Amino acid sequence: MPQRAFITGGAAGLGRALAKGLVADGWQVLIGDVDLVAGQTCADELGVSFIACDVRQAVDFEQVVVWVQQEWGGVDLVINNAGVAQMGPLEKTPLDDWQWIVDINFLGIVRAVKAFTPLFRAQGHGRYLNIASMAGFLYLPNAGAYNATKAAVVALSETMMLELEDAGIRTQVACPAFFRTDLARNMRAADDMAEKMTKRLVERSRLDADDIAAAIIAGMSGGDAHILTHPQSKSALRLKRWLPFERYMVRMRKDIRKLDARMACSPK
Repeated sequence: MPQRAFITGGAAGLGRALAKGLVADGWQVLIGDVDLVAGQTCADELGVSFIACDVRQAVDFEQVVVWVQQEWGGVDLVINNAGVAQMGPLEKTPLDDWQWIVDINFLGIVRAVKAFTPLFRAQGHGRYLNIASMAGFLYLPNAGAYNATKAAVVALSETMMLELEDAGIRTQVACPAFFRTDLARNMRAADDMAEKMTKRLVERSRLDADDIAAAIIAGMSGGDAHILTHPQSKSALRLKRWLPFERYMVRMRKDIRKLDARMACSPK
């Protein structure tokens, strides 16, 4: 019997790439998305199922649970992928933007966990894969809201690992760095400089969504609790863990100045 997966934000970007990768591995896949046209188009192209799902609405997750029970008799994997970005200096970031990004990036996962955990407990098994970011560990300036939500996803994921494992429910968290995707297209920015910097960092990456999806699926299959998709992220995280904090901050400030200089000199 094929394994069954539900993916939020599955109509484009990393969500679509994850769906494609799982289908190639023989999974049955249901994608959820707030964009009905893109969702159905993606489902038709990949040969998967689609359901409308706004992660800001608990009732949408309840409807997904009903669907997987009626159509599949359950679900094996829930990938909490839906996410947005907000960039800009702290003092310029509107409170409305904070509420928007928290509602999607963090509370969207909380709603999924509340909806699917009773089903997983009844089945006696299940797996969550939460998509965070290296921004959950390494904090660039002018990304306070994004950093905070991704750090919250990492904290929630580690809590889930401790709290749900005895019920046969596995949790993993993926933490990719920058890659070419459409995240920047739907971002909010407090100023033009932050928006331009983010888009250029995304566009300059050598890796695209398919590369990141392949690394995440490999990490998931390998049982990694924290799935790091970029080799340089692993070394950066080791520096943060091993260096005294003051030395780490000195190193970060130097690296950020170098990055700012490269961005200033690169083609627009």
